[in-house]
Amino acid sequence: MLMTALLSPLLTAQVNLDYQKPPAEILELVDVPLAPSVLLDNKQEHMLLLYRDAFKSIDELSKKEMRLGGLRIDPATSIGSRTRYYNKLSVKNLVEEDAVVKEVSGLPKAPKLANFSWSPDQLKMAFTHTTSDGVELWVLDIESATATKLTEAKINANMGDAINWFEDSQSILVKMISSEREALIDVGNAVPTGPTISVADGKKAQNRTYQDLLQNKNDEHNFVQLALSELYNVELDGSSERWMGSAMYDNISFSPNGEYIMITRVERPFSYLVPYYRFPSNTTIYTKSAEKVETVLESPLIEDLPKGFMAVEKGRRNLQWRADKAATLVFALALDEGDPQNEVEFRDEVFQLDAPFNGTPVSLLKTINRYGGIQWCNDEVAVARDQWWNSRNTKSYLFNPSDPKSEPVILWDRNYQDRYSDPGRFVTRRNAFGSRVLTIHNNRLFLIGSGYSEKGQFPFLD
Repeated sequence: MLMTALLSPLLTAQVNLDYQKPPAEILELVDVPLAPSVLLDNKQEHMLLLYRDAFKSIDELSKKEMRLGGLRIDPATSIGSRTRYYNKLSVKNLVEEDAVVKEVSGLPKAPKLANFSWSPDQLKMAFTHTTSDGVELWVLDIESATATKLTEAKINANMGDAINWFEDSQSILVKMISSEREALIDVGNAVPTGPTISVADGKKAQNRTYQDLLQNKNDEHNFVQLALSELYNVELDGSSERWMGSAMYDNISFSPNGEYIMITRVERPFSYLVPYYRFPSNTTIYTKSAEKVETVLESPLIEDLPKGFMAVEKGRRNLQWRADKAATLVFALALDEGDPQNEVEFRDEVFQLDAPFNGTPVSLLKTINRYGGIQWCNDEVAVARDQWWNSRNTKSYLFNPSDPKSEPVILWDRNYQDRYSDPGRFVTRRNAFGSRVLTIHNNRLFLIGSGYSEKGQFPFLD
């Protein structure tokens, strides 16, 4: 009897317990349904409601995650392991009186939806659905609130920009898993075939500490396999054809008129010191028919930069399409050689380059701080912004893009952490290309803001 009594605690310790839930009243407090996210079409005629759970399931949290080159990837599905998924969609017509919210039909069971993208004509919405073994392409017809699957689970969403609409709204450019993908290496059990060698050239340089970097040749192999994609043109009837061969495609963006596509590829050599977006890369412009037009940027491996948070690489950077033009590139060049320690009158100069992108770039303006972007309006009006981390200073410049010789007007020169002096954000609209541009009326721009002040909060439209 004594022996049984002594052993009984040990026997109790072997009971296999499942995860427990709290009482219903506590669960109701914690697991409150979230308000849906809202997407509106350009004309604000239809509203798409996206619903999701507040917390991830234990199954999702326990999935294997690979951390490579600054990416966090679910290798079983080829999508980011931290992707936020939605599980229910609804559509409401905002024009019809007494219109009801219609739940989208045709969705898969237990949907995991992400990567939502309006078609240029705003009649459809493309999105992805993640299954247990991959990512599928789906499309939603807004008017009928019906969803249809277009591809099998072969999309590669590891590097982002997985789906991009062609201008005709009848086909989509999709990153698909490469036919050249090889099996992944189990790094935990793989036997090294040699040492990991890093070479120092004696140059003094500081570098930030990054997470999830490549560490050895096995990591390099796995990164390549998960980054390789092929580009496919997928029609709305589900048919598809290969548009471009296998490469490590990163950013993909169509020109506002849809005639050109700017594609960035990641290239070797890799680094164990910096994330993938500082690996060598090649940015090239193609026609929508996949014909090469011009290589506009070849970036080297950037392992070291000058000291300071505002340090940048030499050469072209921040390549973007000009929102109010059919096919014009805009980019910045550092005038201080990318080194914040160099004292110069202007830190950056901004240029534009028209199609076919092989001419001489035209200077638009110079910024006192580090260039941060431009909001376009028309040929005569645009607003640029810059910032400087060391002083927390930001400036906004009103300038005339068609007259680079005219002096920009500094609208604001302020501390970007000072909420009381925040002038708000400009009101924008969609132009004929579907791009966001500044709203202008009677030669006036408009601002909307939260209106924080010492006396309270007073939201405004100015």
